Formats: sequence, C-alpha cells, structure tokens
Amino acid sequence: MNTKNLIAELIGTFALIFIGAGALAIGEGGLVGVALAHGLVIVAFAYAYGHISGTHINPAVTLGLLIAGEIQFVAAIGYWIVQFLGGILGAVVLNAVLPNPGDLGVTILSENVGVGQGLVVEIVLTFFLVNTIFNTAVSGKAGNFAGLAIGLTLVLCILMGGPLTRASLNPARTIGPAIVSGNYADIWLYFVGPSVGGILAALLYIGVLKDKGDA
Repeated sequence: MNTKNLIAELIGTFALIFIGAGALAIGEGGLVGVALAHGLVIVAFAYAYGHISGTHINPAVTLGLLIAGEIQFVAAIGYWIVQFLGGILGAVVLNAVLPNPGDLGVTILSENVGVGQGLVVEIVLTFFLVNTIFNTAVSGKAGNFAGLAIGLTLVLCILMGGPLTRASLNPARTIGPAIVSGNYADIWLYFVGPSVGGILAALLYIGVLKDKGDA
C-alpha cells in the first residue's frame, strides 16, 4: 500500500469537506456557490493528485473502481479508511474555525423529500458522477480534460440535488459533519445511495461502455 496515495486521499477528502461543507455552513454563496465549491475542489485536486492516487476522495468512487477491477481490495480498504478520516478531520477543523458553524453543512433531506425519493436522488446523481469518472479518467478518452469534466459533473449534480438531499454523493462527505454536529438523520441513505450508484456505474462501464481494446 502506497503511503503517498493515502496522504493524497486524506488531504483531498479533507479539502472537499472543509471547502464544500464549509461553503454550505457559511451560507453566503447560495446553491451555485456551494456547487462550485465542491466541484472546484474536485477539479483542483484531480490535477494536483490525480497522478498520485487517482483523486477518488469518495468511498463510492473507490467502490465503483473496485467492482470494475481498477483498484485492488487491500488498496481500497486503505483508501476508505483515510477518506473517512479526512471527512471527519475536515469537519472538526471547520467546526473550530467558523464563528457560527450552524449544522456544519450536514447532508440531510429537505422537509418535503421522503426517504425513498432521497435515496433515488443519491443513487442517480452518484451514478452520473462515477459514470463520468469511468468514461473520462479511467478510459483515458478525455485526456487532460478529465478533471474538469468530473468537477463539472459534481457541480451540475449539486445544482439539482442540493435542494433535495444536499447532494452528498459521498459517504465521507456525510460522515464528518454528521459526527461533529451530532446529526445522524437518515445517515444510512447517504451510504447506501452513493454505493449503489457507484456500483451501477461500474457495471455499466465494464458490461457495455468499456472499449474491448481497453486494458
């Protein structure tokens, strides 16, 4: 297991929660600001650390890549550990520096959204995100634009899903603010939904979309 990979995943996930959840907790930029905060972190760290760890910074992404055979199981376990740790540390530091942390940008369902609806939203949006990762970064078809495509996919997903579920798409994004704020409402949904979405994207890629000539 490569220590550099784990450090890259830890820092990247920390940044996603500190910046993304931080933008939501501060509440100054509205939905567009929150979407851009998350998406731009992905873009920045895709180019900063993509050559080191692949910049998963999301357990659902790692799960999808594991299903597709793009990462070994032992390495995936290491990624999951540091991703969750990064999410928790990001929320801890965010809570310490914000003068009014509020709910720390915890991912919760809107009042008019049922559990079933929220689950479908998280599955579909995570599918879109991981699908983009497979067909740009993993396939190599997008070249240097892969990081931009992935970040923009997260932006558009949050623009739609933010008002409904706060668009986690990422168990590590959920776990940190949940633990630090003590708000565990429907937390299972934010583990099951992204995991199912990531698996579905992997199955589609390896079963249908992957070029036969790809390694």
